[in-house]
Amino acid sequence: MARRSEHTQEQIREMVLSAAENIVNEEGFSALTVRKVALEIGYTVGSIYMVFTNMDDLIMHVKGRALDELADELQETGDFDSLEAHIQALAERYLSFAHCNFNRWRMIFEAINDVPVPDWYQRKVQELFAIVETLFQRLRPELAEDEANRAAHALWSGVHGVCVLSLNGSLGRSGADNARATVGSLVQNFIRGWKAS
Repeated sequence: MARRSEHTQEQIREMVLSAAENIVNEEGFSALTVRKVALEIGYTVGSIYMVFTNMDDLIMHVKGRALDELADELQETGDFDSLEAHIQALAERYLSFAHCNFNRWRMIFEAINDVPVPDWYQRKVQELFAIVETLFQRLRPELAEDEANRAAHALWSGVHGVCVLSLNGSLGRSGADNARATVGSLVQNFIRGWKAS
């Protein structure tokens, strides 16, 4: 470990975030404490509070980085035969991210002491939804934008529900494969019904 004087505040901030992510990945959100982070990076608790306002601030930034990673995953380009196929691919990528990054994905949806959600974090959430909303707007351009967005949110709530059920074992032992088939059926039938309505 380098001497403390060799790290800038920005480097300490990055070290704190990386250590917090590692703890969440390996032990889950409930294991994340400022003392454990300090021990991991070889700094005092006070040093962490020089770069984050409090534990809630740190947690929000860890969640924000998970959202960024998820957004990058969903924005990967590909060749799709149709808008429906593109939405299907997004749902599968979301499911894959949840399975591969279970603890950090679950942490995104954990409340933290009912603290207000910062504007910068809310923008990240909105940008994530915009990826799917844009496709729904293109599926039915004759509809008002807010109607298409509501449909996108409704479908994604269902996709998220499948992720939760598959990760807690409620969809049976086949895990990700069963969840993928369920998500596929959900997306196809939802879009078919929505386009016909």
